[in-house]
Amino acid sequence: MIRAKAAMRKFAARLLRLLPESVGRLALPASQSYRPEDVPPPPVAPPTTVRLYIAPVNWAGQAFRWGRAAERFLPSVGAVTTAYRVGTEFGHPVDLSVPVGAYVVSKRWQKAQRDAVVAGFSHVLVEAARNPFGRIDEPLERQVADLRRHGVQVALLFHGSDIRLPSAHAAREHDSPFASGLWRGTAALQREAEEHLALTRRLGLEVFVSTLDLLEDVPDATWLPLVVDTARWGAREPPLKRAIPVVLHVPSKSVMKGSELVEPTMRRLESEGLLEYRVLAGVAAQDMPAEIAKSDIVLDQFRLGSYGVAACEALAAGRVVVGHVSNQVRKFTLERTGRSLPIVEATARTLESVVRDLVADRAAARVIGAKGPEFVREVHDGRLAAEALA
Repeated sequence: MIRAKAAMRKFAARLLRLLPESVGRLALPASQSYRPEDVPPPPVAPPTTVRLYIAPVNWAGQAFRWGRAAERFLPSVGAVTTAYRVGTEFGHPVDLSVPVGAYVVSKRWQKAQRDAVVAGFSHVLVEAARNPFGRIDEPLERQVADLRRHGVQVALLFHGSDIRLPSAHAAREHDSPFASGLWRGTAALQREAEEHLALTRRLGLEVFVSTLDLLEDVPDATWLPLVVDTARWGAREPPLKRAIPVVLHVPSKSVMKGSELVEPTMRRLESEGLLEYRVLAGVAAQDMPAEIAKSDIVLDQFRLGSYGVAACEALAAGRVVVGHVSNQVRKFTLERTGRSLPIVEATARTLESVVRDLVADRAAARVIGAKGPEFVREVHDGRLAAEALA
């Protein structure tokens, strides 16, 4: 069923391309409608020796951060990021934002995008196996081949569920979100990951992954560390100073983070008066530093066995971060950075005792929280990401 829907989307995109753009726009769903004036101009290549182009998703604002890291820490590098926009995308920064409808149907935008990148950029980083120039009915291989014919170096970048094999993850993680019958999207993700892994083998390009757990699915990939703007996340007050500590959870994707696994435990502890439990949803990116600073303990995720942008931001703010990170990811972190990951280990089954211990021994908990900013400065400020890109 899901594969049939994907085929129908590509077929519909092909039909829309046969129509004038003014007519194709009218045929789009309301959620994808756009005005011609909303379509940005093509990217302008920076006046540097190495001109890096990253597209087309910018999930969690990371493409933008990687581009800035390359410019900051590598000589003679300039970068531009473009992403298609569905809604507000939580306000993450990006150099160029194109409405998803234009990404799909605008022949004018697609051609201008392709021509500008081919003529002006030396390197392209393709995110999530999405076509950098729209044309979702066209195989990505064709766009990659076109770039390479014009002397552009191309690499692939994957963020998470776009390459993570649900079957392998379920076999190694007790609380995997991909366990049989838990989430109806699992079969679709399995097919997508298998297709993307096959794509990497066919293309033979350099492959980057943004989190260390993905090296279990793509062992030959290069880790491209997530990047956090550490200056935005510094909190003035250390955690666990208030009488009733605030425990915060930000379930960007509840089923992936295991929100339902921890909710009963946290509500029970809250009813005892031990803590105040807050759940944040739909908060814009620019408002998150203030919200994190109001907390003492941040619950990250309890299903994937890894850590991502949200955990890095909470660590940078000096909060005590609690979550499940697999032994393998902790080992990878130590091997590649020389530093232990300062996320307090807990599963859904051990969370209550872990939180009770943190609240009972606040001085020890504050020592753990103080390790977070240093870890993020050393690992996720962009320097290691720039080294990987180099």
